[in-house]
Amino acid sequence: MRWLLLKDLQILRRSPLQAFLLVAWPVLIAVLVGLAISGSPSKPRIAFLNEVPTDARVSVGTSQLPNIGVSDRVCERVECVHVKNRAEAVEEVRSGDVLAALILPAGLVDQINSLSTPSPATPKVEVIVNEEDPVKARLVNDRINSLLTQANLVIARRIATEGGKFLNLVLDGGRFTVIGQTIQILGLRNSARILKALRPALPPGPLRNSIDQVIQFTTLARSNLGTAGPLLTRLTQPIAVDKQVVNASTPPLEVFAIAVAATFTLAFVTVLLVAGSLALEREENAFPRLTRGLVSRSALLTEKVALGVVVGVVVTLLMLAGLALFVPLHWSRVGLWVVAIVAGAAALGAAGAALGAAAREVRAVSLLAFMVTLPVAFLSLIPSGTVGPGLYDAVKLLTALFPFKPALQAMTGALDPGGPSIAAALGHLAILTAVYGSLARFALRRFASV
Repeated sequence: MRWLLLKDLQILRRSPLQAFLLVAWPVLIAVLVGLAISGSPSKPRIAFLNEVPTDARVSVGTSQLPNIGVSDRVCERVECVHVKNRAEAVEEVRSGDVLAALILPAGLVDQINSLSTPSPATPKVEVIVNEEDPVKARLVNDRINSLLTQANLVIARRIATEGGKFLNLVLDGGRFTVIGQTIQILGLRNSARILKALRPALPPGPLRNSIDQVIQFTTLARSNLGTAGPLLTRLTQPIAVDKQVVNASTPPLEVFAIAVAATFTLAFVTVLLVAGSLALEREENAFPRLTRGLVSRSALLTEKVALGVVVGVVVTLLMLAGLALFVPLHWSRVGLWVVAIVAGAAALGAAGAALGAAAREVRAVSLLAFMVTLPVAFLSLIPSGTVGPGLYDAVKLLTALFPFKPALQAMTGALDPGGPSIAAALGHLAILTAVYGSLARFALRRFASV
């Protein structure tokens, strides 16, 4: 079996293009994934035009809110590209330099102030987008809706704060400044206190009864208006979110992306190499000669799987080393990386051996490997809740029968402590290795006769 392994490695050495592709392809994938993870902007670029006068203020009653810093708040959430006019904003969007353009018209504050008048206007901002494809259109809508929701919340909170101040003046009294003059507000509480002090001096009769009615009114008004302040505050955020985490085994997104890229590489390299190498033995009529007395069928299968494991480990580790240039990885867990790669490569290699023994021709094996591996790999990435329960159960069963998903779970758990249990994934891979190895051994019975 050792000489068989050396023979297959010599075949790879004599085929420099094949060996180059086995190494260059995962390295290319590593570079692309690394650039996508590290190079993607954390904030989208938005062309921003603020035509609102700098001295414009939102009014609440006879008071004006302080400057709420709309420009600063918008630019905290996105990368603002300030433009001079609408035409420049349209050009930035059309050229693709920015994701969208946000224009605050000059009359925006006046429109907001009109909401408290008998003839309110509808405050509007202008958004310019370039929906050149559905994905970009969805991204633009999500970003713009998030910005507008945040802006509405900021204004609502400011209005609620100022409204609470007015309520406190009505309830408890105090000083109120308007047009540069300070006015003393008596308030319901002080009014009730003064009336109660005057009541004993009044003789029984209609006047005292009227005083009693006013006292009763101020008491009821004070009690009921006292709830208006908390109500205004709650209206700015009527529904609070109490987030409860059901499954805490969640690695960072970039780690999961690395695990997916590494597992994709491991799957295609191992499955194609083992299946093609086994089918090649039959095409070259070497299988009957080898199994006639040199090696057993089980030894031949073991050698082919070992070939896939050796090449898969080298290629995947090279890929992870390339990704480490872009994203910091836990090198202290490199031992777990190797264990996960070896276990995944063994199971995927056994699956490749079963495919190679079933197809028996290199061209058919290559097509079959792609037709099986690629769809199952994509199905393994479907999260729960995105499809119907019945369909998800079928997908879950199908992906459990192929080594890609448990290999992905093992890789994710090895790369990050927050990943899924690596022990469960390794056990799953061990079972699949034995099952596919048995299937490959059974398929080899007809390998030489057809």
